[in-house]
Order: sequence, then structure tokens, then C-alpha cells
Amino acid sequence: MPRMNLKGSSSIVTGGASGIGAACARQLAEAGSKVVIADLNEEKGKEIAAEIGGVFVKCDVTKTEDADAAVAAACALGPLRACVNSAGLGAPGRTIDRNNVPLDLDKFSFVIRVNLIGTFNVLSRAAAAMAQTEPMDADGSRGAIVNMASAAAFDGQIGQASYSASKGGIVGMTLPVARDLSAVGIRVNTIAPGLIDTPIYGEGEHAEAFKAHLGQSVLFPKRLGSGEELAFAVMECITNPYLNAEVIRLDGGIRMPPK
Repeated sequence: MPRMNLKGSSSIVTGGASGIGAACARQLAEAGSKVVIADLNEEKGKEIAAEIGGVFVKCDVTKTEDADAAVAAACALGPLRACVNSAGLGAPGRTIDRNNVPLDLDKFSFVIRVNLIGTFNVLSRAAAAMAQTEPMDADGSRGAIVNMASAAAFDGQIGQASYSASKGGIVGMTLPVARDLSAVGIRVNTIAPGLIDTPIYGEGEHAEAFKAHLGQSVLFPKRLGSGEELAFAVMECITNPYLNAEVIRLDGGIRMPPK
């Protein structure tokens, strides 16, 4: 069975305006897919979309109407075959602070809503559209979904309760969602990145020194991973017809310490 052919297809990348999402969008475009960049950052999102010949849709992943708009935009470009959910955020906060004050529940809920509920919202709307396409092969394949978890799902650090819970939820729903969607020929996989070099670390000499220091804690190679390297794994999950219901750590072998 050959790799899944993305030529003439459409795809959606949430968080596609920068970092990991942008790298995934570029590789999907190189594979022949028309990519919808679904992001809140209009300026950068439009830049990436123009660069790769795709379309930008302003999208809050927690809103069903925004997810539906991204799906509709993709379907207008061709049969929807791939959805990469890389939109996410973190808001560090200890369960109780040094004065024994509990973490604001709204702050905890916000991270869960964006990272976990937002991922399910987009994947479910995308899956509904994929299910209506014609199968691509004798297996009845219709598409593939890749969700973004984190090494923090397994090695959550101090102050990462909400982030780790949100990413652990993505890990936990991988198998049941893959089982749900197997009936319509849609595969579902999850990537759990470690320390990846994204704009979150800032720019300049100080940022580079900080990233070099962080890289020393990686088993091998002793550096941060790149968005491109992460996108390689995402593309494998999408195009390998037998890769399904899997969670793959992509972290250079790092195991995160408590802090």
C-alpha cells in the first residue's frame, strides 16, 4: 500500500501562523495539499498562507462556528484529508501559591478549554467533513488527524497542572477517538513534543543562551528540536496508512525534571 497521496486535497492546521503549526503547514503544502491556516494571529497567519498558497481563517478553536468556518474553507479547496491540531497555550501556576492560596479555577479551566476542548472541537468538525468524502484506496481511507500533546503529559513540571492535564487529556482521547473514527476510515495519532525551538522563547542573544542551556538537558542530540523535525513526524502520521491510534514522544529522549 503506497503512502497517502495528498495532491489535490485540502488540510487544516490550527495554530498554523507560527512555530510547529507553520512548519506542518509548509510540509503539507509541499506534499500537494491546499492548507487552511486556522489561527487568531491574522497578520502572521495571512503571511504563512500567502507563502504556501493556502488560505487564512481567523479561528478561536473553542468556538464551534470558527471550527466550522475553517472546515468549510478547506472543503472549498478540495477534499479534506488532513487536520493538524497544534493550537495551544500554557499558563503556569502552582496548585497553591507560597501563601497557600489556591490557583484561580478560571485560569485552570482556560488552559483545558483551549488545549483539550479546542482540539476535540476542531477534530470532530473536521472528521464530519472527512467522513463525507470518497475513499482514497481499497482500505476505505478518508483522512488522518494529528493532535499535539506534550512531554508534559507524562513529565509535568511544577506549576504545570493545567497544561499537563490538558495534554494528558489529548493523549487519553487518542485511542477512543481513533476507534470512533475507524468506521469511516479516518486515522488519529498524537505527537508529544519535548523542548521545541519556537517563538515562545523570544529572540536575541539572551534567548539563544537560554535555549542552549535548556538543550543540555536533552539526552541526544543536546539541543532543542526544530519545528521542521516535529513536522516530519506529523507527516509520517498523516501519510503512513498503517499508523493509527498512536502517541509518539518526539523529545530527543528527555525526561523532564520537577523544575
